[in-house]
Amino acid sequence: MSMVGWIILGLISGFIASKVVNKQGDGLLLDIVLGVVGAFVGGFVFSMFGAHGVTGLNLYSLVVAVVGAIVVLVIYHAVFGRRTA
Repeated sequence: MSMVGWIILGLISGFIASKVVNKQGDGLLLDIVLGVVGAFVGGFVFSMFGAHGVTGLNLYSLVVAVVGAIVVLVIYHAVFGRRTA
């Protein structure tokens, strides 16, 4: 998949995941990074269960990336949750 494909997939999946977890977007750059990292994490998780990871710029890959991004966000919020000083 091309670099532009990864950016588009990352933006869409990162935005959807941040809306599901945070109820708001996290910004353009952070949504792209979250989506791309989520695509790798989702691909790893799906392959553990015998399914395919990201296969290109399609609906299945979007679902894989969104699931991975949600996992990344949940872990992030568990580790770096709301801290008061």
